[in-house]
Amino acid sequence: MIFGRRLLYTLLLLGSGAIGSLAKTNPIIIKGNAFFDSETGERFYLRGVDYQPGGSSSLVDPLATDSCYKDVEIFKKMGVNTIRVYQVDNAADHDNCMKAFEEAGIYVILDLNTFRHSISRADPALSYNKVYLQHIFSTVDAFKDYDNVLGFFSGNEVVNDHETTAITWVKATTRDVKAYIKKHASRQIPVGYSAADIAENRLELAHYFNCGDESERADFYAFNMYEWCGHSSMSVSGYFDRIREFSSYSIPLFLSEFGCNTVEIFEDQTPDRPFTEIEAIYSPLMTESFSGGLVYEYSAEPNNYGLVIVDDNENRKISKNCVTLMKQFQKVPNPKGDGGFRENASPSECPRNSTYFQAWDVLPTMPKEAKVYLEEGAGEPLGIDGPTNMWSPYHHQDGNGFTTPKHPKVKPGLSNATNSSKANLGEEKEEESASSKVTFTLVQLGLVLLVSMFIKF
Repeated sequence: MIFGRRLLYTLLLLGSGAIGSLAKTNPIIIKGNAFFDSETGERFYLRGVDYQPGGSSSLVDPLATDSCYKDVEIFKKMGVNTIRVYQVDNAADHDNCMKAFEEAGIYVILDLNTFRHSISRADPALSYNKVYLQHIFSTVDAFKDYDNVLGFFSGNEVVNDHETTAITWVKATTRDVKAYIKKHASRQIPVGYSAADIAENRLELAHYFNCGDESERADFYAFNMYEWCGHSSMSVSGYFDRIREFSSYSIPLFLSEFGCNTVEIFEDQTPDRPFTEIEAIYSPLMTESFSGGLVYEYSAEPNNYGLVIVDDNENRKISKNCVTLMKQFQKVPNPKGDGGFRENASPSECPRNSTYFQAWDVLPTMPKEAKVYLEEGAGEPLGIDGPTNMWSPYHHQDGNGFTTPKHPKVKPGLSNATNSSKANLGEEKEEESASSKVTFTLVQLGLVLLVSMFIKF
């Protein structure tokens, strides 16, 4: 009971300061490797949480329910200025929630994919089709007119190990979404990628999204990074290494997920997360390359990362970890001035293929059937329950859905004639080889028949 009163007092105390500090959500723009308020010119740092009550794969669109009104009040008390939403229904009405967040000074960064619409790791070429592009373009349409949309993610952890081939199609999706926004939106909303933090290909993936023509490059890049655990330090956590590795990176970086829970355990068996990395993330040393981050995650799920407990009656209960995070946010201000950002750094060179990284510099062309959406608009949004792009004639169904593909990986359709000719030549050689094998088999069969007839007679 005493703890409950102290908790309420803490919320009221922290909330009173946080609400007054929040401002109108002017559109966010990019200069060099940082975000800026388009009206005030102040540098913008993400101080946020990942927001998907029910978990990142939940089928409930959190931006289309009345529950968002309860959550926005908690966000204001926390001092949050950004939330990330992993999955939405593009056919739903988001006006009320988006307006509530805007009035609270809260930006939204949105994943365009859903559990039914994404680039498949197993079969990326076939999942990159007109159904997929119509869906993500429709999601852009559903949110492009809200000033508090900070940006879109074209993918989340599509690469989560040493197999990176699918990333070529994710970069193609990034290009397509940028082109669609340029043609159909009133402002150029940033588009980027949220990466799993895989040590063996961390740098290659980041540089891949920042190389090539401007129309193909990501506008920002983010990591789901949990290296800082408990009471760590810049050196032990690897943050110093990340600063060094990205000291010349030319687009904004931020942590799309952070907040390790492999720490000491409270008596109620929940993790004691001190969030001491907040001081490091918003330090002048870090902000030369990074622009803040998003704590994983808002609602308590079985994974023990949640900050707020949501019961069956949709009531909210603040956890001890949430109070800790609020105190850290309140204690640590943003750096003064521009935080040491780089305005004129050069894009990356495209990385070479290696043992732990394989991708193509020449991206696949947009499917012919999808080009009408780019030119004329995506049309009516079909929603999360609409047609899925996750179908392939090379798959067969079992009790759990689709299994892995029954054909080898292929190089993406290339956009220049020389490479296309090489690809076609390879196909012709394969057909020729297959034909030769059939001919050889027929000859063998004929010889066997002749020998049989000779023995008979």
